[in-house]
Amino acid sequence: MISGGATDADSGRSRKVHGMRLESLGLDLIPKTDPIMSFGPDDLKDIVAPHNDGLLVTLTVVNYDVARIFVDIGSSVNILFKRTLDQMKVECFEFDPISMPLFGFTGHAVQTIGHIMLPLSLRTGPHRITKMTCFTVVDAPSSYNGILGRPALANFQAVSSTYHQKLKYRAGN
Repeated sequence: MISGGATDADSGRSRKVHGMRLESLGLDLIPKTDPIMSFGPDDLKDIVAPHNDGLLVTLTVVNYDVARIFVDIGSSVNILFKRTLDQMKVECFEFDPISMPLFGFTGHAVQTIGHIMLPLSLRTGPHRITKMTCFTVVDAPSSYNGILGRPALANFQAVSSTYHQKLKYRAGN
């Protein structure tokens, strides 16, 4: 789990304001037309259980298929590691050099080197969805190429299941 960074709901005050906004909306205003996303036995095809594996996905960032992206519903930011960004040779997107601390499960701070907005695509073909996504760039060793956190998951209205090793989202959102 990564915390910190420049997210809308990172400060205590912004979380409180967000909570008050949700309370004022009331539960009756939640649209009931959204499809139900569930995981069942069919989603376990090709999964060797029992397991406790993290959910790793391959997603398209810009026009590059980036493997080993860790889906972390606890992370307050989306992360691309500097070595991944360097390998992609992305030059036509604006990089905001902003340094701020991120904190991981060890409690130690890691300084970011900036933010970059990049098109992120889920899937290919007719169910492909592409949205501009803010990534925090970190120059740190990792066995992953990136981390997909709460901001992207919420933006894509995606739901993950580590048990089923699946990431589902609403097509056409």
